[in-house]
Amino acid sequence: MRKPVLTNIDLNLYSGEIVLLTGPSGSGKTTLLTLIGALRSLQQGSLKILGQELHGARKHHQIQVRNQIGFIFQSHNLLKCLTAQENVKMSLKLHKHISFVQRQRRSIAMLEAVGLGEFVNAYPDNLSGGQKQRVAIARALVSHPKLILADEPTAALDSQSGRDVVDLLQRLAKEEGCTVLLVTHDNRILDIADRILQIEDGRLI
Repeated sequence: MRKPVLTNIDLNLYSGEIVLLTGPSGSGKTTLLTLIGALRSLQQGSLKILGQELHGARKHHQIQVRNQIGFIFQSHNLLKCLTAQENVKMSLKLHKHISFVQRQRRSIAMLEAVGLGEFVNAYPDNLSGGQKQRVAIARALVSHPKLILADEPTAALDSQSGRDVVDLLQRLAKEEGCTVLLVTHDNRILDIADRILQIEDGRLI
């Protein structure tokens, strides 16, 4: 009675490239993204992320992979009770070798890099949609991940804010030398891609 969601996916992502994943709702885009991010388990096949095989991987291996990935979601998922700096700094707590002082400095520096130097102590409720997404980008990039996974990061933004966000993501990703896989329905941002992939009914076409 099981229904396969993804079928015969054959995909390589290369260091430093920006790949957009497009397709209709329900086609499997987010499912593929969450598998790559070790947020759900693979049932069949092989999935190697940053040199780690995720099929059958133990929980601590999945966590190790996740710690090397930056996540940006449509709803930004900021904690309202924390300031912008505290939201960014939270992702560094996963990395035990980074001291408190370093976490403090790196979170402020990354907020300055996304143009929010004046808002480090602002709470999410006092930020615009575009500013919240910039905080989410800073949080994703502050640990210098090798891979960024972004799920519809411009969906809730107006055209100018959406363009600002993806331009910023493109620039910072190139500077950090990380790979970006971005799921989108937004035809206005296709120009940032090194490659555009389309998925339909669980298959890359």
